[in-house]
Amino acid sequence: MTESLAQATAATAPSPADERELTLSHLFDAPPALVWKVWTEPEHLARWWGPQGCDSRVERMDLVPGGTFRLVMAFPGGGAVTASGTFREIDPPRRLVYEGMTQADTPCGAGIPPRATVTVSLADEQGKTRLTLHTRFATDSDHEAALAAGYGPSWAATLEAIAVLLAAEAR
Repeated sequence: MTESLAQATAATAPSPADERELTLSHLFDAPPALVWKVWTEPEHLARWWGPQGCDSRVERMDLVPGGTFRLVMAFPGGGAVTASGTFREIDPPRRLVYEGMTQADTPCGAGIPPRATVTVSLADEQGKTRLTLHTRFATDSDHEAALAAGYGPSWAATLEAIAVLLAAEAR
């Protein structure tokens, strides 16, 4: 009995890879097709990407596997940072996977950490959409640096901004 309990504990204990992952989830009062549209169309994406008060513009968005993404966030009073990456998987309106470039302006990559793999999953929940944002960092130090730069809390605030935008789009 003790041996099987130990085996079960070992099977559920976090692996070192788990320590390099962050998952956030939000339930939107909108169907998956609308959430997908707001997440993947440049004119919508620029309205919510980044902290409140910044002016975001999508410079490139080639929404195909191997295509690239580049968004610049300009801040009031000066300064700008870039979010850039490469799309790996596109399965509308359910799943989007992209990777951050090897270099970034900040450890959080302005939303796409360097060398991280980000998976956006959308699931229908009775006409609403459960969005899950899963980030797997390349190294423990990348994970720690991104969290120290505010990666988790900034995405939580951004998901709230998306909810406001979706409510306006649904009207």
